[in-house]
Amino acid sequence: MTAIVVVEDEPDIGDLLALYCRREGWSVHVATDATSGLATIRAREPDFVVLDVGLPGDRDGFDVCRELRQTSDVPVLFLTARDDEVDRVLGLEMGADDYVIKPFSPREIIARIKAVLRRGRTEPASNNATFGPLHIDLDRREATIDTTPVPLAAQEWSLLGKLLDHRGIALSRQQLLDLAWGTDWIGDPRTVDVHVRQLRRKLGNDLPLATVRGVGYRLD
Repeated sequence: MTAIVVVEDEPDIGDLLALYCRREGWSVHVATDATSGLATIRAREPDFVVLDVGLPGDRDGFDVCRELRQTSDVPVLFLTARDDEVDRVLGLEMGADDYVIKPFSPREIIARIKAVLRRGRTEPASNNATFGPLHIDLDRREATIDTTPVPLAAQEWSLLGKLLDHRGIALSRQQLLDLAWGTDWIGDPRTVDVHVRQLRRKLGNDLPLATVRGVGYRLD
């Protein structure tokens, strides 16, 4: 059974999302602050996390995601009342898989969760690659540089897998969105740029990921 954790301090929103998740046959647990949210995620090891940015207390949703990404690549969808590009980019750079502005339709949240989960289930189950000291094992979802593990978020793995699948081929941002995010994903194509920057930052110059001017990106 698919397990979902919702971290949301507004009871009406948390209860509504829980209701719609249970209608899908999923198990769901709701937490209302950063501390209980992290504890619940670690205890339940869910398949997906819905995380409000504006949590009460000293830590917000960005802090939760930052700490979570140190040990887990569970997919994360941010909820926020702030319609600001800087916040969206920051969330994606932290490893979030999607970002939704309040107010929203719970049906949209369910659709986005399903889309992310489908991407995770259809990623290629082959193709390891070595680039100098960098080794990528897609089957095990392990990346190492000189045997030192490099943690990647779920969506970063999805994008990396599609680039490896099409190695040597220049792909547009829209093609990469369709391949790694799914044709039903609704969002800004610049999301691809954010995740490419993250791959380059984490995996370094040994990853031969080229920018193709006027087109998009190519993994050589």
